[in-house]
Amino acid sequence: MNYELDRITDIYNKLIGPTNELLDRNTGSIVINEDKVLSINEINGLHIEYNKITDGVEINIHVDADIRINDPVHLCVGMLPSEGRQVIRSRIYIHRNAYVKFLAHCIFQNAKHIEHIMDSEIYLEDSAEMIYKEEHFNSDDGEIYTYPKIIGEIGNNSRLSEEFKLIHGRAGNINIDYDIKQNEKSSCDIMTKIFGKKKDNIKIKESLYLNGPYASGTATSRVVLIDNAKSNVFGEIAGNAPYTRGHVDCQEVISDGDAYASATPKISVNNPLSQITHEASIGRVNKKELETLMAHGISKDEAIQLIVRGILR
Repeated sequence: MNYELDRITDIYNKLIGPTNELLDRNTGSIVINEDKVLSINEINGLHIEYNKITDGVEINIHVDADIRINDPVHLCVGMLPSEGRQVIRSRIYIHRNAYVKFLAHCIFQNAKHIEHIMDSEIYLEDSAEMIYKEEHFNSDDGEIYTYPKIIGEIGNNSRLSEEFKLIHGRAGNINIDYDIKQNEKSSCDIMTKIFGKKKDNIKIKESLYLNGPYASGTATSRVVLIDNAKSNVFGEIAGNAPYTRGHVDCQEVISDGDAYASATPKISVNNPLSQITHEASIGRVNKKELETLMAHGISKDEAIQLIVRGILR
């Protein structure tokens, strides 16, 4: 197991940065390879329980009431083998008046044929705040099937900020499914950023239900496609209570090749004092910007990469 941890941390160091915080005994963290927990560190107010399940791990995370965890909690999940299936079933409970920020890194650098299932439940009690940033690092050529799913409920006066980012390596076949219910004066901001290439197939579904008065939410997606990649984005916000505010924002950009993009924003209002808006755009990589970069001696592929990273930064 120490050998596996050494390999994971070596890849982490090359792709992401120093592993000091990941392995610091004063920082909350968990490191998983396949169906094995390689390292775990609890700190004051943070409790992590886990069980092995078929092809994966079940994790329960609690942040105690009135606890503010100032340093990010690190979640590192990956698979060292080139083939296999990994299931991560997580339940995260942020108790009353607590604060926490998670940095999750999912590493599949050796992938040839990998299936990664992330099935999460998130519960925020009243006056709690959670920030969750997840970034994937995939291989350039493998077939990867990724299924991130979140079912969440946000309590009164609570805030959830969630970001999913996949711009390194192939996106593969990815199917995102988020479903979040919000109570009074809660806020939720979801951001998804994906770079699709070759024959990647990207599906994004983000649904927010503003069930309490004065709840607010945004569902934002940024997708860039090249080659024969495809994407289908469905953003939904329902205003079900007075004085709720929501906005769906989808931007997809395609470059040369036979890339295909579609966007379907869905908004609904069940109260006359609710206001929900949406915008969606599908366009091409800015030709003038591309030509300007190439005029400085940068190849077309490198120029596209720079533009993509600017859009998805």
